[in-house]
Amino acid sequence: MTQLQDLVHQAESEFSAISQPAELENAKARYLGKSGVITGLMKELAQLPPEAKRERGAAINLAKQGIEQALQRRRDSMAEAELHARLAAQAIDVTLPGRGQQGGGLHPVVRSWMRIESIFRSIGFDVADGPEIEDDWTNFTALNSPQNHPARSMQDTFYVDVQDARGQPLLLRTHTSPMQVRYARAHVKRYAGADMPDIKVIAPGRTYRVDSDATHSPMFHQFEGLWIGENVSLADLKGTYTEFLHTFFERDDITLRFRPSYFPFTEPSAEIDMMFDSGPLQGRWLEISGAGQVHPNVVRNFGLDPERHIGFAFGSGIERLTMLRYGVGDLRQFYVGDLRFLEQFNSD
Repeated sequence: MTQLQDLVHQAESEFSAISQPAELENAKARYLGKSGVITGLMKELAQLPPEAKRERGAAINLAKQGIEQALQRRRDSMAEAELHARLAAQAIDVTLPGRGQQGGGLHPVVRSWMRIESIFRSIGFDVADGPEIEDDWTNFTALNSPQNHPARSMQDTFYVDVQDARGQPLLLRTHTSPMQVRYARAHVKRYAGADMPDIKVIAPGRTYRVDSDATHSPMFHQFEGLWIGENVSLADLKGTYTEFLHTFFERDDITLRFRPSYFPFTEPSAEIDMMFDSGPLQGRWLEISGAGQVHPNVVRNFGLDPERHIGFAFGSGIERLTMLRYGVGDLRQFYVGDLRFLEQFNSD
């Protein structure tokens, strides 16, 4: 027994003197390996009688456990020493000043969005928001584009594999005009049986169409405007939109023209073009919006009498306005996530 205890003490002493993991594994092999001391003692058991074999085997196992425990303690102490050395080498001087965080900024399209809302609120318009997944009736039919209407082909969109209560597929809205329907119907319901104030609202938000190039994106931002009352004319449209452009671009040298066009939800309809009277784009007509007098069918879908209520609607792309305001030539730059491009707008 004393021999085995001495063997354990010897192993403990040898392990304690080792400083390298590889040397420790070599020492382990000398005691516990296939040719180690403990293995040799276990082989000698075959020469002993049964009773002595059990007693001697138990003693050898205790010695083996003692050596294994000593080995593990040394492994743990070496690992702890290595960790402390690494921490000491990587120590942080907490007295040093902290690293300042770089200030963020708003995306240029968001800047334009907020600017548009602020301008129209200042002239008495509400701002409406609603779902980006729309039903077919609100997105198309209520806006005078029933099924199989040729105008739908101009607004190829993304459909959702879910149907609404009418059995029609849901879709990602192709414009924010559905919010005109939702807002107007809620407005009429709210003032039922009472004197109803004019409906004056803009609806900014994300819209979706199957289109992608330097001036189009599958996802883009749009804002629609609607003014319905008993005495609203296209002169109000021209005055409102002209004032908006002057304020948005912060310049008065802007000329507008209205070109006859076609939209199913307005009649008559027009494309609004603008021209800067000075600067890099001087003399160029730029298409900026679609507009017109709200079609009688759409007024009826609002829940109003088109013989009594009349008004105008318009729709503009926020990216388009942003590109003109900041001189950006490719719409796709807004969405590639290049901080070198986006940081240019942080100081504005």
